[in-house]
Amino acid sequence: MKPLQSDAERQALLKSLMEQLSPADEQKLKQILADKDAQKKMLSTPQAQELLRKLFGK
Repeated sequence: MKPLQSDAERQALLKSLMEQLSPADEQKLKQILADKDAQKKMLSTPQAQELLRKLFGK
């Protein structure tokens, strides 16, 4: 997977992923995104760190 280079690419990927979620999962994700502590907890997992490295090439 090549790193996403632009904000437009990231936004398109996010939109595509959100469209694939069930309404219940979409609501859960929106709740997490609205809660800074939940975001930190989720983003600190090894799986999230690996995904971020793949997405942003860092």
